[in-house]
Order: sequence, then structure tokens, then C-alpha cells
Amino acid sequence: MSDPHEDVHQSAELLLAALQANGITLPSLGIDLPSLAGSYGVPLVALGNCNAATARKLAEALRKAVEK
Repeated sequence: MSDPHEDVHQSAELLLAALQANGITLPSLGIDLPSLAGSYGVPLVALGNCNAATARKLAEALRKAVEK
């Protein structure tokens, strides 16, 4: 089993790269520090906030992926 702390960092980097490849930026994308430092058990990727235009771009990219 992989280290959850390493996994959450790699997952965030993979998501960031995939979003960038689709021209999408989530400004607050990162690691949720309280979950990383706390006793929650599983570190979380924080997707953060985005404006309506970014939300539409993300929805469009996800729809296109499903169609393939």
C-alpha cells in the first residue's frame, strides 16, 4: 500500500496537470493541510474555489471525456 501522504501529493499533481492540459486553472487547488496534519486518517486534495467560467470549462471537459 502506498503512503497516503505521498499519494495525496501525487494525486494533486496529476489533477493539476490534467486540468492544465484542458486549459483549466483552479487557483486554490492543493493539499488540505488540516487533513494532512490531523488525525482525520486520509489526507484530502482541496479543489478550492473557482469562478463560473472555470466551472463551465471543467464541466465541458468532463462531458467530452465521457463521450470518448
